[in-house]
Amino acid sequence: MLSHRVVSRICGILLLSIPLALGCGNDTGGAGGGGTGGTGGTGGTGGNANPGDVAQSSVARQLSPTISPTNQEKQVNANTAFALDLYQKVRAKNENFFYSPYSMSVALAMIHGGAKNNTEAEIAQVLHYELGQADLHPFFNKLDQDLNSRGVGATGADGAPFRLNVVNAVWGQKDYDFLESFLDLLALNYGAGLRILDFMSDPEAARKTINTWVEDQTESRIKDLLPQGIIDSSTRMVLTNAIYFNASWLTAFEKSATKTETFNLASGTSVQTSMMNGMIDARSAVETGYQAVELPYSGEELSMLMVIPDAGEFDAFEAKLDQPTLQGIIDKLSGSAVTLKMPSFEMETELGLKALLEELGLKEPFEGGIADFSGVDGTKNLFISAVLHKAFVKVDEAGTEAAAATAVVVSETSAPMPVSINADRPFIFFIRDHATNTIVFAGRVMDPTS
Repeated sequence: MLSHRVVSRICGILLLSIPLALGCGNDTGGAGGGGTGGTGGTGGTGGNANPGDVAQSSVARQLSPTISPTNQEKQVNANTAFALDLYQKVRAKNENFFYSPYSMSVALAMIHGGAKNNTEAEIAQVLHYELGQADLHPFFNKLDQDLNSRGVGATGADGAPFRLNVVNAVWGQKDYDFLESFLDLLALNYGAGLRILDFMSDPEAARKTINTWVEDQTESRIKDLLPQGIIDSSTRMVLTNAIYFNASWLTAFEKSATKTETFNLASGTSVQTSMMNGMIDARSAVETGYQAVELPYSGEELSMLMVIPDAGEFDAFEAKLDQPTLQGIIDKLSGSAVTLKMPSFEMETELGLKALLEELGLKEPFEGGIADFSGVDGTKNLFISAVLHKAFVKVDEAGTEAAAATAVVVSETSAPMPVSINADRPFIFFIRDHATNTIVFAGRVMDPTS
């Protein structure tokens, strides 16, 4: 019973246990999206933070970053390749799932800016950062701002204007040394001012401060992103990214057309579930092996792409799903209308990303004494100790709500380790931005009733 409208919320967080020395000033905010493209982050001064205490970089955010069309297309395709590499790992361990590859890519790009030598190379290889540091961060800056600009004149799920807001903020330990060059990189490309907390003396208050900010940015859909124990006295910095998405369908489904119908499971059995029915303005493709339909949102700048493999072929189709295959599906979409049945569904996903990233080949950044994040604080004492991701999606007649969060925890080698917090058949779905071809959300539904 997929609906007339959609609300999606994502946030990504990186937590770093690193030293940084901060000069204090007035908080100018992170790269917060507001309405149809604001860039001023708000909130986040509760807990043990001093309101207004922010380490100011002398560098303002670049509001007109330059990236060549060739490089943009190259990195967008590379981001999609990472999204689908991760998909192949996640599908082996989960039935229904939902996550934000874009949030992960942005969050990890920020810490990538402080990585050196083989640590830098490994992150670039696994995350598919095809551009060098000089181009990668302007790319994400431009992409953030492109996404923030979407939806002028379009409508949201709640009757308010369309929203697609991308927000970045950085939280740092007071009185610790931190390289000005790294602060400048974050300020220039991610609009993230450094908000001061005291992880060393009161990590629990710091955790609550950041969780409150995340909750505020996602309209309360992501709560307690950072579980107890993940922030401790070794934490030195937390980098946060949040996305909020709220849009109505271009063509609404009629509630009166929703019926209880059969959804056929991959196992060969079936369940009864609520199925929406309607004649939808949408492009579609019916090919050997699959059907696909792209449901546009108000404003026609983003859409939900559903890919429905033929009965009995889901596993084989999914196993070969990669960036060229997905692009081939998109290229085959045509037409202007489709008669559609699709179910309502709700799911929550928690991913232990560290293990998944290790399976993809990310090794050195997790090894204390070997990882090189000297671009962050000038030392080689840092390593990534945990990577967390949590996501939620609900699709029903009232609309679609989605939220996701990523946390990357970086600790000092000598510090104690933080607690590790570890259609009528199955389909895959993506929410993508048309102009940049960016996959913002990805998910799978095997059983909408589970």
